[in-house]
Amino acid sequence: MGQFDRTLEYIDQVQHAGTAAAVCEKLLGVTSEFGLTALMAGTVPQPGTPTGQQKQHVLLCDWPVEWLERYVTRNYVDHDPVVSHMKQLQAPFQWREAAQGIRIDKSSGEVMGDAGAFKLRDGLAFPLITLDGEIVMVSLGGEAVELSAAEFGLVSLVSTYAVGRAMQLHTMAATTIDHIELTPRERECLQWAAVGKSEWEISQILGISEHTSEKHLLNAKSKLGAVNRVQAVAEAIRRGYIS
Repeated sequence: MGQFDRTLEYIDQVQHAGTAAAVCEKLLGVTSEFGLTALMAGTVPQPGTPTGQQKQHVLLCDWPVEWLERYVTRNYVDHDPVVSHMKQLQAPFQWREAAQGIRIDKSSGEVMGDAGAFKLRDGLAFPLITLDGEIVMVSLGGEAVELSAAEFGLVSLVSTYAVGRAMQLHTMAATTIDHIELTPRERECLQWAAVGKSEWEISQILGISEHTSEKHLLNAKSKLGAVNRVQAVAEAIRRGYIS
């Protein structure tokens, strides 16, 4: 089975999960093939947020319970090099890159050391930007992570789709979208978005204004029940609207 077909199969599995917990289970069923056995997704609390309120920021979690309690109790979010790197980079990366990209002080070293003690030695992390502009941090970890460039892309896409799906279920915002119709322009915009083109680039390719291309993408996201651009593209591919 090719990489594209594998991706579609994984996305379809996630789509048929009826609860956030089921989404988490399906996603880890995919990512564990690559050594990513634990998941955390949530908004990043502001520095100094009381520990009692930090768990309210968690959307999906399959971390070891003791590690989550230690992470919250010791306020590790303010010292976690993965969180700091994500704020700066705002693109998918492996945890090891965060360790290489910053000066490790006593506090960040303690976070990394404790994570390793819970068999979370490396992982993959990325920010997910919702339609409301909210940033959700997604972090997958494990003891021995092995990802080729193609597999890195597969896991990033499926994880983004999964977290978007869980957010829909969590907020009860998912709607029945069995009989939707995308306009030809909406399909064209999604097709170009699928290959990484920005709204401005799409406008130049299609001979329309940037505002219009942005509007077409927003309409497509809304019709597809997607929380962000990546999920909209994945859903359009899954439904056969673009290829």
